[in-house]
Amino acid sequence: MDVFHAYTYSTAGWLALQSVPLIAGPSMIVAMLLDETRPASSIELYFARSLGFSLLAVAMLTMMLTGSIPLTTGISESVTTDDSDPKAPYAYPTLMVTFMFHALSAFYTYTSYVTGGQSVFAVAVAGNSALAFVGLWCVLFASSNGKISRRTGADKRTAGFPFSNKEADKKRAGKKRI
Repeated sequence: MDVFHAYTYSTAGWLALQSVPLIAGPSMIVAMLLDETRPASSIELYFARSLGFSLLAVAMLTMMLTGSIPLTTGISESVTTDDSDPKAPYAYPTLMVTFMFHALSAFYTYTSYVTGGQSVFAVAVAGNSALAFVGLWCVLFASSNGKISRRTGADKRTAGFPFSNKEADKKRAGKKRI
Protein backbone atom coordinates (compact mmCIF):
# COMPACT_ATOMS: atom_id res chain seq x y z
CA MET A 1 0.00 0.00 0.00
CA ASP A 2 1.40 3.35 -0.96
CA VAL A 3 1.39 6.50 1.16
CA PHE A 4 -1.53 8.05 -0.71
CA HIS A 5 -3.88 5.15 0.06
CA ALA A 6 -2.64 4.98 3.65
CA TYR A 7 -3.46 8.69 3.94
CA THR A 8 -6.99 8.24 2.58
CA TYR A 9 -7.69 5.25 4.83
CA SER A 10 -6.36 7.05 7.91
CA THR A 11 -8.32 10.21 7.04
CA ALA A 12 -11.53 8.18 6.76
CA GLY A 13 -10.74 6.35 9.98
CA TRP A 14 -9.98 9.56 11.89
CA LEU A 15 -13.21 11.19 10.71
CA ALA A 16 -15.24 8.06 11.53
CA LEU A 17 -13.64 7.90 14.98
CA GLN A 18 -14.68 11.50 15.62
CA SER A 19 -18.22 10.87 14.37
CA VAL A 20 -19.02 7.85 16.56
CA PRO A 21 -19.42 9.74 19.88
CA LEU A 22 -21.39 12.49 18.18
CA ILE A 23 -23.89 9.99 16.80
CA ALA A 24 -23.98 7.49 19.67
CA GLY A 25 -23.97 9.84 22.65
CA PRO A 26 -24.68 13.45 21.72
CA SER A 27 -26.08 14.28 25.17
CA MET A 28 -22.81 13.13 26.76
CA ILE A 29 -20.80 15.32 24.35
CA VAL A 30 -23.00 18.34 25.08
CA ALA A 31 -22.72 17.72 28.83
CA MET A 32 -18.92 17.63 28.59
CA LEU A 33 -18.87 20.94 26.74
CA LEU A 34 -21.03 22.81 29.25
CA ASP A 35 -19.82 24.31 32.53
CA GLU A 36 -23.13 23.74 34.35
CA THR A 37 -25.03 20.48 34.41
CA ARG A 38 -28.30 20.50 32.48
CA PRO A 39 -30.00 18.22 29.99
CA ALA A 40 -29.15 18.79 26.37
CA SER A 41 -31.75 20.61 24.30
CA SER A 42 -33.22 19.05 21.19
CA ILE A 43 -31.39 21.52 18.92
CA GLU A 44 -28.04 20.60 20.52
CA LEU A 45 -28.75 16.91 19.98
CA TYR A 46 -29.75 17.60 16.38
CA PHE A 47 -26.57 19.54 15.61
CA ALA A 48 -24.34 16.96 17.30
CA ARG A 49 -25.86 14.08 15.34
CA SER A 50 -25.85 16.11 12.11
CA LEU A 51 -22.13 16.82 12.57
CA GLY A 52 -21.50 13.12 13.21
CA PHE A 53 -23.34 12.08 10.08
CA SER A 54 -21.55 14.80 8.11
CA LEU A 55 -18.17 13.50 9.26
CA LEU A 56 -19.15 10.00 8.16
CA ALA A 57 -20.27 11.32 4.78
CA VAL A 58 -16.98 13.17 4.28
CA ALA A 59 -15.08 10.00 5.24
CA MET A 60 -16.99 7.95 2.67
CA LEU A 61 -16.61 10.64 0.00
CA THR A 62 -12.87 10.74 0.64
CA MET A 63 -12.63 7.00 0.10
CA MET A 64 -14.77 7.04 -3.04
CA LEU A 65 -13.39 10.15 -4.75
CA THR A 66 -9.76 9.14 -4.30
CA GLY A 67 -10.35 5.70 -5.78
CA SER A 68 -9.44 3.85 -2.60
CA ILE A 69 -12.75 2.03 -2.84
CA PRO A 70 -12.81 0.66 -6.39
CA LEU A 71 -16.14 1.38 -8.01
CA THR A 72 -15.45 -1.05 -10.88
CA THR A 73 -15.89 -4.80 -10.91
CA GLY A 74 -12.41 -5.58 -12.23
CA ILE A 75 -9.94 -6.55 -9.53
CA SER A 76 -6.85 -6.45 -11.74
CA GLU A 77 -7.22 -2.73 -12.47
CA SER A 78 -4.88 -0.64 -10.37
CA VAL A 79 -5.86 2.69 -8.86
CA THR A 80 -3.53 5.62 -9.36
CA THR A 81 -3.61 9.32 -8.56
CA ASP A 82 -2.87 10.28 -12.16
CA ASP A 83 -5.02 13.17 -13.40
CA SER A 84 -5.98 11.30 -16.58
CA ASP A 85 -7.05 8.16 -14.68
CA PRO A 86 -10.83 7.75 -15.08
CA LYS A 87 -11.09 5.60 -11.94
CA ALA A 88 -10.05 8.43 -9.62
CA PRO A 89 -10.50 11.76 -11.43
CA TYR A 90 -11.02 13.67 -8.20
CA ALA A 91 -8.11 12.18 -6.25
CA TYR A 92 -5.91 15.28 -6.26
CA PRO A 93 -8.69 17.81 -5.44
CA THR A 94 -9.91 15.55 -2.64
CA LEU A 95 -6.35 15.29 -1.36
CA MET A 96 -6.06 19.09 -1.31
CA VAL A 97 -9.38 19.56 0.51
CA THR A 98 -8.63 16.92 3.15
CA PHE A 99 -5.12 18.28 3.65
CA MET A 100 -6.49 21.79 4.23
CA PHE A 101 -9.16 20.38 6.56
CA HIS A 102 -6.57 18.58 8.68
CA ALA A 103 -4.25 21.61 8.73
CA LEU A 104 -7.03 23.97 9.82
CA SER A 105 -8.31 21.47 12.38
CA ALA A 106 -4.80 21.09 13.77
CA PHE A 107 -4.48 24.87 14.08
CA TYR A 108 -7.88 25.19 15.75
CA THR A 109 -7.27 22.36 18.22
CA TYR A 110 -3.84 23.73 19.02
CA THR A 111 -5.26 27.16 19.88
CA SER A 112 -7.98 25.47 21.95
CA TYR A 113 -5.35 23.44 23.78
CA VAL A 114 -3.22 26.49 24.50
CA THR A 115 -6.15 28.54 25.82
CA GLY A 116 -8.02 25.74 27.63
CA GLY A 117 -5.28 23.28 28.52
CA GLN A 118 -7.50 20.20 28.19
CA SER A 119 -5.67 17.01 27.27
CA VAL A 120 -8.32 15.92 24.75
CA PHE A 121 -7.24 18.81 22.55
CA ALA A 122 -3.64 17.57 22.71
CA VAL A 123 -4.78 14.22 21.29
CA ALA A 124 -6.70 16.05 18.55
CA VAL A 125 -3.63 18.18 17.77
CA ALA A 126 -1.51 15.05 17.41
CA GLY A 127 -4.00 13.28 15.14
CA ASN A 128 -4.78 16.27 12.93
CA SER A 129 -1.13 17.34 12.68
CA ALA A 130 0.02 13.86 11.71
CA LEU A 131 -2.61 13.64 8.99
CA ALA A 132 -1.83 17.18 7.80
CA PHE A 133 1.88 16.35 7.48
CA VAL A 134 1.18 13.13 5.58
CA GLY A 135 -1.28 15.02 3.38
CA LEU A 136 1.34 17.67 2.67
CA TRP A 137 3.82 14.95 1.77
CA CYS A 138 1.29 13.44 -0.63
CA VAL A 139 0.59 16.83 -2.20
CA LEU A 140 4.30 17.48 -2.72
CA PHE A 141 5.64 14.07 -3.68
CA ALA A 142 2.93 11.46 -4.30
CA SER A 143 0.57 13.37 -6.57
CA SER A 144 2.26 12.66 -9.91
CA ASN A 145 4.89 10.49 -11.52
CA GLY A 146 6.94 13.50 -12.54
CA LYS A 147 8.50 14.18 -15.90
CA ILE A 148 10.83 11.22 -16.23
CA SER A 149 13.29 11.36 -19.10
CA ARG A 150 13.24 8.26 -21.29
CA ARG A 151 16.93 8.63 -22.12
CA THR A 152 18.44 9.30 -18.70
CA GLY A 153 15.68 8.21 -16.31
CA ALA A 154 16.01 11.47 -14.35
CA ASP A 155 13.21 13.83 -13.40
CA LYS A 156 13.19 16.76 -15.81
CA ARG A 157 11.63 19.16 -13.29
CA THR A 158 14.71 19.24 -11.07
CA ALA A 159 16.90 22.29 -10.97
CA GLY A 160 20.53 22.82 -10.09
CA PHE A 161 19.83 25.33 -7.33
CA PRO A 162 21.51 25.48 -4.75
CA PHE A 163 23.74 22.57 -5.76
CA SER A 164 24.99 22.23 -9.28
CA ASN A 165 24.96 18.99 -11.27
CA LYS A 166 28.50 18.64 -12.61
CA GLU A 167 27.67 15.72 -14.93
CA ALA A 168 24.76 17.56 -16.53
CA ASP A 169 26.94 20.65 -16.98
CA LYS A 170 29.61 18.54 -18.71
CA LYS A 171 27.03 17.05 -21.09
CA ARG A 172 25.59 20.49 -21.88
CA ALA A 173 29.04 21.92 -22.46
CA GLY A 174 29.87 19.02 -24.80
CA LYS A 175 26.69 19.61 -26.83
CA LYS A 176 27.43 23.32 -27.22
CA ARG A 177 30.84 22.66 -28.76
CA ILE A 178 29.49 20.38 -31.46
